[in-house]
Amino acid sequence: MELRQLEKISKALGDVHRLKILVDMSACGGSIQCARIMNLTELAQPSVSHHIKTLMEAGLITTEKEGRNYSYLLNRSLLRAFIEQLSEISGK
Repeated sequence: MELRQLEKISKALGDVHRLKILVDMSACGGSIQCARIMNLTELAQPSVSHHIKTLMEAGLITTEKEGRNYSYLLNRSLLRAFIEQLSEISGK
């Protein structure tokens, strides 16, 4: 994993709302819809869109269209790779 990608992921994980989104996604089997994110974070739709965009740019989530709605999917393999990279950095 390149340092630039490590930086993007680290920055994306540096916000409590984005962490809540990822934790809830994991608890829901790795998928969540925007309405649930709005209820979870108690943020307005534009703020949720900003957080989703940040998570997508970091590669932590992807989208899947279901009719007129979108679901957001957790990229577990990227999270595992990120954790492995941090473990290497820490010398474990």
